[in-house]
Amino acid sequence: MALSHQELEERESQQLAPYAQKSCVSRGRRYPQEEDGWRTRYQRDRDRIIHSRAFRRLEYKTQVFLNGSGDHLRTRLTHTMEVAAISRNIARALNLNEDLTEAISLAHDLGHSPFGHKGEDALNELMEDCGGFEHNQQSLRVVELLEQKYPDFPGLNLSWEVREGLAKHQTSYDMPEDLAGFDFNSPSLEAQVSNLADEITYYSHDLDDGLESGLLLEKELQQNIEIWATAASTVKKAYPNASDESRRYFIIRCIIDREVNNVVNTTEKNLAKIKPRSPDDIRQANDTVVGYSESLAAANRELRDYLYKNLYYHPEVHEPNLRAVRTLKSLFLFFLNSPEKMGSQAKIRWERSQKKRVICDYLAGMTDRYVYEQAREFNLADESLPPLS
Repeated sequence: MALSHQELEERESQQLAPYAQKSCVSRGRRYPQEEDGWRTRYQRDRDRIIHSRAFRRLEYKTQVFLNGSGDHLRTRLTHTMEVAAISRNIARALNLNEDLTEAISLAHDLGHSPFGHKGEDALNELMEDCGGFEHNQQSLRVVELLEQKYPDFPGLNLSWEVREGLAKHQTSYDMPEDLAGFDFNSPSLEAQVSNLADEITYYSHDLDDGLESGLLLEKELQQNIEIWATAASTVKKAYPNASDESRRYFIIRCIIDREVNNVVNTTEKNLAKIKPRSPDDIRQANDTVVGYSESLAAANRELRDYLYKNLYYHPEVHEPNLRAVRTLKSLFLFFLNSPEKMGSQAKIRWERSQKKRVICDYLAGMTDRYVYEQAREFNLADESLPPLS
């Protein structure tokens, strides 16, 4: 027999931990809507995110390597899907709301600029006198304003709890400022899980992509990075005759397993200390509850520093990104003088919104390849940019 959304939400109330965020006590949507017949609020939010244009564009946005650099290298979309999978596993283990965690994870990069963090830095510099640019805040802006799906209101009209997770999304790379309306000390546990899943994903999969590209070497990782050396030793003992490809796959898998297990066990200990009785007890806590042990946090910092030095700022990654970013800046200045060349929605907003913010929104929504396409159309392209595929 089919279950109504009321029955599904009642099941949540009975089965989830008392500090998990339940759909039936959501703070609701900005624009009231009747809830769906067969999905909980957060399941509905997840589907709205997946069906958005911003989500589809993630396929052609840079994770580390510029889009088109290799068939097996991550894009912003595959990264997002991996974050969602890991976050669901952690949420399930902690008896939290998997649907809310997944929705936050799927939406966390909707506002990311083309060309990864170099593109984000460029837009932040260009917007310095107009409030700056930060991709987590831009993700919130996408779901609240920029997506145009409904005739009655802008945005996707997501639940407050999903939007809170975007406003409060914070990792060692991303430190957004608090936003009005989301001024609790900490976000929900589901949002905190999404934060850590994001870190786990890029620690492990950026490492994998660096090896796939040949810019990182297993020998150097074995000598310098504790996380890699420990996982490699485990795999060598269990699979001494494994092929190079399967051995590397299992090492990455062991790293992820270690990270996930550590987060679950550490979080359980933190919960036992503070004994929260509701989601708002979590929000009132002075410190986040979901986290790593001190030893793993230190090992992750070692890996992060190594990736910065040997991958993110490697000339083969850094220099193409810088060339692409110069093109992004050229487009910004071009549209400032020729706003009529922007897309239809941007032109509609031009007369009633802050001019630079309209351009910033337009550029942030572009894929890597559309930036190239626009630059060539307006004769702004760097000759060293890759050809359009």
